[in-house]
Amino acid sequence: MSSRPSHRSSSEVRLNAMENLEKRSNVESYSTNDPRMDFYETSYGYSEEDGPTSAEERALVRKLDLLIMPIICILDFLQFLDKSTINYAAVFTFKQDLNLQGSQYSLLGSIFYLGYLAYQLPNNYFLQHVPVGRYIGIIVILWGVVLACTSLGQNFSQLAAMRFLLGLFEAGIYPAMTLLVSTCYRRKEQAARLGAFWIWNGLALIIGGLISYGIGMMDETVGGLVRWRWLMIILGSVTIVMGIFTFFFLIDNPKSKALNLNAEQEILVEDRTRDNAVVRTTTVNKGQIKEALFELRFWCFCFACLLINLQNGAMTIYNAQLIQDFGFTSLQTVLLSVGSGGADILFILIAVWLVRKTNETLMTAAFLMVIDIIGLILLLVIPVPKAKLVGFYLAWSYCAAYVLLVTSISNNVSGYTKKIFYNGVLMIFYTVGNFVGSLFMVAPPYTGGMIGYICANAIVIVLFFIARWKMLQVNRLRLAQPPDGVTNVEDDLSDVQDRNFIYRL
Repeated sequence: MSSRPSHRSSSEVRLNAMENLEKRSNVESYSTNDPRMDFYETSYGYSEEDGPTSAEERALVRKLDLLIMPIICILDFLQFLDKSTINYAAVFTFKQDLNLQGSQYSLLGSIFYLGYLAYQLPNNYFLQHVPVGRYIGIIVILWGVVLACTSLGQNFSQLAAMRFLLGLFEAGIYPAMTLLVSTCYRRKEQAARLGAFWIWNGLALIIGGLISYGIGMMDETVGGLVRWRWLMIILGSVTIVMGIFTFFFLIDNPKSKALNLNAEQEILVEDRTRDNAVVRTTTVNKGQIKEALFELRFWCFCFACLLINLQNGAMTIYNAQLIQDFGFTSLQTVLLSVGSGGADILFILIAVWLVRKTNETLMTAAFLMVIDIIGLILLLVIPVPKAKLVGFYLAWSYCAAYVLLVTSISNNVSGYTKKIFYNGVLMIFYTVGNFVGSLFMVAPPYTGGMIGYICANAIVIVLFFIARWKMLQVNRLRLAQPPDGVTNVEDDLSDVQDRNFIYRL
């Protein structure tokens, strides 16, 4: 910690801190402010393994990781587990108890995303005007209450209302957490952090399967309630407790008092903010919204998001059902569904590793979509249950591709309003994809659905290449004609306005 004697002015302390940082950076690192160096890192593989470059910065990042990452990882785990409860409930007496007929089970999956869709505009408003940490805590508490109340449902209509409300309150969590990561971390650090909390989706699949297996070993009725109702009560209660904790303890900006920054770290925060190009403002910049709407890249990302999530809409609520349709018993199905989470985690770890080694985010995402297509083809054409199971696990690679899509947006969109707008519209397309995708799954062997997902994923690969090509063209122009001076981050410039901004491909 740097000393700050009372007789020295704050400006003297600041100057001394800057001098200390400069001396250390000469020994420990090259400058990260040069946009051309960032371009070399991104395009030609020149990298520092994505880590902080000085002892003070490493200490700062450790503080951020300690105070942010455990909380958002657990929240990601809970949101995925909570929205997937009907997947686990379906292997028990859920459908029979509610007298679900025909496509009503699929509709319960889709209605969740109607709630998601309905909340996107209010969510954008709250992200711009409300402290993110407190906001996340409130919506987590609300969806925990809704999930616990879902256990009281007696028919399709009541469950549909609860699923709509669950989607409504869960809708804000991903944009809020992505905004938090992009606010607090350098662009080169974001892939690992976003990948870290998305890994907890896979853990939710694993632990959800184990919880479901444990509940399956209970008596059919406990305390007058059947097993699937207990599943929702237990998970809803845990979520409420976590929401209360989040409300009081999650920090939402890199200058939070909870970080107890010294003078040198305060200077570092300004440098890091300049790098990630995110400065919180409550003023809506309509020009940045218009700019986004006229970008080819914006529409590539939006439609890629929609098409990827056609498959996601099916996988999240038909995970156990698909495995059971391969010929396994209910309890075998629950245990084998754990493998879905393992595949999800493995592909995300591979994705993060490849991006760190190659500095190629969208190329890596395209590669993962190829693996996904191979898995879907195995599901479609191979009749042997064990081979189908291999294809099923391979098909989970789409999750890692989606993580990299979100990472690319987090890295490459600057301007606070523009970033919120990008993420908000992306969630609308995410919602539509999930809503429509689950409706593809009409009846075993789900041939139409599988063919539809294969075609959609092939288009996604093309969209990734177009978006990458567009950003590469801009990088080449800016490298050939670099601007004079350093961008003032307080100006809240968009990536188009800031001529120093170099896209990470």
